[in-house]
Amino acid sequence: MDYNQISFRVRYGETDQMGVVYHGNYAQYLEMGRVEWLRALGFSYKKMEEEGVMLPVISLQINFKKSAVYDDLIRVVTILKKRPSVKIEFDYKIYNEADEVLIEAHTVLAFINKTTKRPMKCPDAILEKIKL
Repeated sequence: MDYNQISFRVRYGETDQMGVVYHGNYAQYLEMGRVEWLRALGFSYKKMEEEGVMLPVISLQINFKKSAVYDDLIRVVTILKKRPSVKIEFDYKIYNEADEVLIEAHTVLAFINKTTKRPMKCPDAILEKIKL
């Protein structure tokens, strides 16, 4: 699978005094998208870490288009950019209920051996599930 989407409502605590989502919260929204993309493949961050694989973000780019506000129903679309190797790349778009693009983003994560703290290749079990 190379695509996944999730939807949720913006919580009051995620907004600033102007009632708009604080910009730092978008990184968490992207993480939610990645976690659910992985879960849809049948994997979890927790299980990967238990098996000795960590997946830290090594690059994050966000282009802000429009603000989300309290109680907006937003949709995070997560797209696998290319077949992973020692890195995995995702593109994202976050939309509001009117289907307007709020942000476009890109992340790069590295597969890291939990014991050695060294890069490692993407686990074969994940590669087998990816349709790219």
